[in-house]
Amino acid sequence: MMDAARANRSIGESVVLPAEFDDAVVWAAWLYYVDQLTQSDIAKMIGVSRATIVNFLQEARERGLVSIRVNTEVGSRTGIARRLKEKFGLEGALVIPAADATPLVQRLGEAGARLLADMVQEGDTIGVAWGQTVLAVADYISLPEPLAGLTVVQVSGSSIGNPDFSPEFCTSLMSNRIHARCVNLLAPALLSTPALKQQLLAEPVLVKQFELIHSANLILFGVGDIGPQTLMRSANIASQEDIDLYEANGAVAVLICRFIDADGNPVTGELDDRMVGIELNELAQVPRRLCVAGGAFKVPAIRATLKGGFATHLVTDITTAEMLLE
Repeated sequence: MMDAARANRSIGESVVLPAEFDDAVVWAAWLYYVDQLTQSDIAKMIGVSRATIVNFLQEARERGLVSIRVNTEVGSRTGIARRLKEKFGLEGALVIPAADATPLVQRLGEAGARLLADMVQEGDTIGVAWGQTVLAVADYISLPEPLAGLTVVQVSGSSIGNPDFSPEFCTSLMSNRIHARCVNLLAPALLSTPALKQQLLAEPVLVKQFELIHSANLILFGVGDIGPQTLMRSANIASQEDIDLYEANGAVAVLICRFIDADGNPVTGELDDRMVGIELNELAQVPRRLCVAGGAFKVPAIRATLKGGFATHLVTDITTAEMLLE
């Protein structure tokens, strides 16, 4: 038979405190924070309810037995992400750490893939744009569990430039990674005349494909700047002179082959009547819109995108985020 002192250290009917612990609160805190047991497992071990364990852990914090400290760098990024949400009316923002040896596009792609995987729901129709960052997201994405009824649809016409991250490749890779139905847009990004565009879009197969595009409830896209190295130029979708004309008319960014000014307003021109793909007003109607973009040189383009309300969710790097908040 246990002595009186020992009996006072018992919990429940049969469980006795180990000698090294002063009381049940200390024991529960140790099991949870050090041994990393679940609250349910601790409740069984100690012989009390899970609700009691929750109270024990709360008491441990109130008594100063446990101190929870958020890493300064993580806390800073979280604070910046919340400020981005507030400033630009976003539903979600993810800010990745400062640069390391890994290329920014790769790190943005990995973070974007994590957020996109959290956003995807059963039965979604996911619109996918194109570019290096979009391809990186497609390359990294992995769903925690299979989801039924997923469709991935290409939202921009195809081009002969940059085959490594072309619209059809980004769409195909994404659908393969998440085991979704793949629908590529069977048309060039830019046609020779507006009349040819209207004639082509009247074809039954393209009518059905655009019905899918318009039914997308989630879309992934990046942001292009208007500088000399922009993908819009290197992909040979349009001539340098055409793009220069849009820039002269105030364009600072390209969203899925469409141009916007610094305030996020559309900048239209001759190309628009020949361009095949989702339009800006259609993009803005997609319920969940994930923009993945970063880099100091893209700050004016990303800011314009956010001011125009084209994104509901943003993934960017901390340097870009801080510049967006200035």
